[in-house]
Amino acid sequence: MQYKQRNVGILIFDDVEVLDFAGPFEVFSVTTIENQINPFLVYTISENGNMITARNGLKVKPDYRFEDVPILDILIIPGGLGAREREIYNDNLISWIKNQMEKVELITSVCTGALLLAKAGILNGKKATTHWASLNRLQSEFPDVYVQHGVKFVDEGKIVTSGGISAGIDMSFHIVKRLLGSEVARRTAKRMEYEIII
Repeated sequence: MQYKQRNVGILIFDDVEVLDFAGPFEVFSVTTIENQINPFLVYTISENGNMITARNGLKVKPDYRFEDVPILDILIIPGGLGAREREIYNDNLISWIKNQMEKVELITSVCTGALLLAKAGILNGKKATTHWASLNRLQSEFPDVYVQHGVKFVDEGKIVTSGGISAGIDMSFHIVKRLLGSEVARRTAKRMEYEIII
């Protein structure tokens, strides 16, 4: 069976929540299909390509900057303190997200990355979720978004949002299942020793 190899881009920035980006990175990176083929190529991206300092001091050197990122099939927007206190006011970053929306097959968020999608206008008229502590902010600042409570993720077709931190892993398995089938998702979860409900 033929599978398209997809480019997965994960946005990172200072004070990004570590598991928000590392969880999806792990899921997509370790997924394999027949003959141990990797159906996903996973990259990290920052605005200028410089080293970023994630929450609690983890340093990460991104693979690409906005100007030289390859064509993406899936874009993941994580959250954290940096998203909700700084990047939501970064017009260049918000414009880049809006531009990518026109190109990608799937655009997703983890945790307060949903605030960045909302700021870009991507969630208007859509159901979405975020970290439980930011649900009220998402609703009050972006009243055109139908905020969903008590769920791990919300699939609106091209747009998939997830709750806080570890929920990004559940969302990533959901996407693997959606694109490659339940068996591939189950096998990946077993490799990671992660329990999923398929």
